[in-house]
Amino acid sequence: MTLRFTATLPEGVRGPVSAALHLPHRLDGAAGDAEVSDEAVVSTCAVGGVAYGPCPWKWPYNDMGLPFDPPSLALPTVGAAATLAYAVTLDADETAVGLGSPDASSAALDARVELKDGTGAVVAQGPVLLSFVPGTPPARERGTLHARDRSGVLWRYEATGVTSRPFERRKRVGGGWQVYTAVTPLRKPDVAGGGALAARDRDGVLWYYEGTGDPGAPFARRVRVGGGWNAYDTMTTLDSPNGALARDAAGVLWKHDVPAVAPAPPFTPKQRLQGDWKRYTALVGTGELGRDRSADLVARDASGQLWLHQGRRRTGPAWNPSLVPDTARTPVGGGWNVYDLLV
Repeated sequence: MTLRFTATLPEGVRGPVSAALHLPHRLDGAAGDAEVSDEAVVSTCAVGGVAYGPCPWKWPYNDMGLPFDPPSLALPTVGAAATLAYAVTLDADETAVGLGSPDASSAALDARVELKDGTGAVVAQGPVLLSFVPGTPPARERGTLHARDRSGVLWRYEATGVTSRPFERRKRVGGGWQVYTAVTPLRKPDVAGGGALAARDRDGVLWYYEGTGDPGAPFARRVRVGGGWNAYDTMTTLDSPNGALARDAAGVLWKHDVPAVAPAPPFTPKQRLQGDWKRYTALVGTGELGRDRSADLVARDASGQLWLHQGRRRTGPAWNPSLVPDTARTPVGGGWNVYDLLV
């Protein structure tokens, strides 16, 4: 996060002005606070629009039970001016952990800024509220949507972590994907280049693309899994390796468990889930089979309308579409017929 604040100096202040940001409480080893070091939080600082540079933190800590002064950040020393505009970058997660906050999303601290002139006299001071809110997840925790256009080019849409702007501008993965009649993730692709894809060719052979960890070239050379997958007309997964979903020509949805094994995961025998899914032209699994066993399924109908089928948030058996009545589906948006495949 970036903290910005402006200090107003009284008239007559001359010479260099130093400043420090003081956090509100001491770190006391006897109180059970987590130990931190001077390197625990890295910050950069700027004053008056000058380019950012590193500025040092002081994190006093004592494991003998003796209290020390609160942590502080030394801000750049600059020439005196009527107003001084400061900008400080902070790693919000690490700062909250260093302060002993149990939840970075709920931390709010009244810090104090103090400015001194060349003689060491305090010439300005005031409070600054630090409020930590959930920020952008790291690349490995942000998913990636893939879409193939009609010319066979596969495109990559990386999640931003921002609800109002969910995807970055699309990136080209490569051409030649028109040879496949189905493409689905087997482990959730992420912005860092992790995850995996499975693709079925016209002969019913399933191929496996392992993630490389390189967003610029996200997939390794394909590996053959096996044949016989033409029994299905649509394939998707629910945040694999939990399971692969496949719909047959009659509109019945089936599930194959997918153990987390690379480079070519085996598939367990299919399990019947539910019928009456023929109305959709594409299915995309989303969400996670986490502690509450929740997962969602997005489906596109013939008009290009996208629908969300939400899994039940509860403990118990793995997600099953029959747990969610058709009337519970939620419209997402139209215009998705521009793509012949969603992944």
